[in-house]
Amino acid sequence: MNIVGIDIGGANLKLSDARGRSLSRPFPLWKQPRDLPLALANMLPADEVDAFAVTMTGELADCFRTKAAGVDRILGAVETVARGKPILVWQTAGEFVTPDEARDTPQLVAAANWHVLATYAGRFVPEGTGLLIDVGSTTTDVIPLHDGLPNSLGRTDRERLTSGELVYTGVRRTPLCAIRQCVQLGDKRIGLAAELFATTLDVFLWKNDIAEDVDDGDTANGRPATRSEAGERLARMICCDRTEVGDDEIDEMCRQFAQHQFDQIVHAVKSVVARSNEPPHSVLVSGSGEFLAERVARSHGDLQGAEVVSLTRAFGETISASACAYAAACLLTERLGPLGDA
Repeated sequence: MNIVGIDIGGANLKLSDARGRSLSRPFPLWKQPRDLPLALANMLPADEVDAFAVTMTGELADCFRTKAAGVDRILGAVETVARGKPILVWQTAGEFVTPDEARDTPQLVAAANWHVLATYAGRFVPEGTGLLIDVGSTTTDVIPLHDGLPNSLGRTDRERLTSGELVYTGVRRTPLCAIRQCVQLGDKRIGLAAELFATTLDVFLWKNDIAEDVDDGDTANGRPATRSEAGERLARMICCDRTEVGDDEIDEMCRQFAQHQFDQIVHAVKSVVARSNEPPHSVLVSGSGEFLAERVARSHGDLQGAEVVSLTRAFGETISASACAYAAACLLTERLGPLGDA
């Protein structure tokens, strides 16, 4: 069977099949909810698709008044492109359900992509205690694992924000004014503009942690994702342009932003690990910010001695960019079996 996993977020669409043919594209769902069916249709593989495995976070987009309405609209878009083919939706209860069942239990399918990834990736830690640190473009998941399965305290986003298992910070889309309110440059403490002048993408472009892409205009000002343009955006955080701010000051600003975000994730990891009876034997790291997740894993005192497993290296870069969609496709393929028997 050719099963395609679909991960529908508020800012990105990701597709993958169990063979690893994966695709990820920016899509501002909150701006263009009516265009979702067309966007999905344009991404689907040309060959026959037998079934769809769906997970989502896009139901939180503020174009929808409620999560239930978001789940309904997102599933309606998938049904449009599926044209009668089977659709199964992942729940945080650890199972696939039909679209009608998903609509009846929206809280279990809302923001469930972290759970499908942890369920699939947990096979790398089949016994004992593990931890998954997934740093994405917008959020960071810190998911405890036990005997190969997610063992989280929270299931909904609100519960996970409370438990520290969800940290609303990522390596691309997080506004810098949400990370710090001021920077220290020399002997001057400078307040920051509370504007979407720059994001964490600019910090990591400047620090060469994320590669430049002149064709990527998904930035704070719509100009290319290059290091020089990042410098322009960063200067505006202190209400300046690049004629007023030197490279050394941009370096220092980025150091402070990156350190503050790092500390925020470390604090979450510490709180999650502290609840376990024993430290993790293995730490899985993943996401578009895997480089940051790995730094946290290798520097955190509570994780010393744990094996660090890169899902990017395990899956490959293309699959890793759509890891939740890939996990959904693989899990549904395994559960239906080669003949498609439920």
